Amino acid sequence: MASTVATDSVPQLGSPARVLAVGVPLAVAAGLTLPLQARINGELGHRLNDPLLAGLFSFGGAALVMAAATLVLPRGRAAFTKLISDTRQRTIPWYFHAAGLIGAYFIFAQTSFVASIGIAIYTVAVVTGQTVSGLAVDRIGLGPGGKRAITALRVLGVLLTVCAVFWAVSPRISGTPDPTALLLPLALVVLAGVLMTFQHAVNGRIAAQVRSPIPGTLINYVVGSVALSLIWLIKVTITGGLPTLPSELWLYAGGVLGCINLVLSALLIKRIGVLLTGLSMIAGQLIGALLMDWLLPVAGSVIHPQTVFGTLLTLAAIVVAALPGSALRGFWSRDRGLDNFRP
Repeated sequence: MASTVATDSVPQLGSPARVLAVGVPLAVAAGLTLPLQARINGELGHRLNDPLLAGLFSFGGAALVMAAATLVLPRGRAAFTKLISDTRQRTIPWYFHAAGLIGAYFIFAQTSFVASIGIAIYTVAVVTGQTVSGLAVDRIGLGPGGKRAITALRVLGVLLTVCAVFWAVSPRISGTPDPTALLLPLALVVLAGVLMTFQHAVNGRIAAQVRSPIPGTLINYVVGSVALSLIWLIKVTITGGLPTLPSELWLYAGGVLGCINLVLSALLIKRIGVLLTGLSMIAGQLIGALLMDWLLPVAGSVIHPQTVFGTLLTLAAIVVAALPGSALRGFWSRDRGLDNFRP
């Protein structure tokens, strides 16, 4: 997916220590919004008895928020004008604006398969897709930070993250009488995780090009809203019936949280890379889920030791993935040097 979008002028965060001190905590904070968004959208879907419509409200609300930001903020208006101009000049490929379809597919996969495969297996499948594709996206240089080598430490960080998430959700994984029935749903959910990484990378490229994450995020939500609207209209045409909308305003706040997440990810990817942003957001999701179960429990909310230790292991995986490849070479060099002094 090569393009002419510039990446050379993108600022970097310098040393790995500074990456950990600044970029990673912000990415973790971005991940914290996702469990709360899922809780709100889940409650709205329950009230409406229509999870797909809840997702549409979330996307539509986010599109309105970003449209208001574009109109009100001078920098947002200038960036949107530059986005249109650069798209016409083809310095931003037109197909970058189709990234919103990925968000629509992600919501569709979430609402369609969570009930059949369970939230725990769904989480592991999504994280697997995100982390593996994060390595690939960084390697080909799709993100605004350019190409980032696949080092042994980054691979180890990915493996640790997948294992940590599996460990964290293991108490909620229950057996199934027909494992083969899960193969297709699992493949589609992993695909959703893979594509989500590409969406974040493209958004980061656009944000770096126009020097603002606002217009690209707006286009994402508009395109996703249109796609979800079409899917929902087809569903209503087949099944019939219109739901009664609940009056509590907080039930429609999921879109605002989605804006925060997407804007922060677009800003951070150009500084700490696609993979490290994804791993940090995964850690934020696990921490947020723990906080939700502790501070805002619902029926069946239980904090398991495996969840706590799995979350801590995820944080360790971020540190491992953030280390430069030279750290591992230095370790082995020191080890060989010590061998020379052994009798």
